[in-house]
Amino acid sequence: MPKIKSNSGALKRFKKTGSGFKYRKAFRNHILTKKTTKRKRHLRGTFQVADCDQAAIKRMLPGS
Repeated sequence: MPKIKSNSGALKRFKKTGSGFKYRKAFRNHILTKKTTKRKRHLRGTFQVADCDQAAIKRMLPGS
C-alpha cells in the first residue's frame, strides 16, 4: 500500500506540539509601513490552532 501524502501547504504552515498544532498569523510579511504598531504587535509570535480545527489539520498531516 502506498504512503499517504501530507498536504504540502499545511506542512509548511503548521507544526505539531504536545497539545496540538501551532502556526504563525498572516499579514506580517511585507508592506509593514502602513500597518500600525499595535496591529503588528498583535500578529507577533505563534498561536495555537483552535480546538474546532484540530481534526482538519490532523487529516492534512497524517504523519504527525
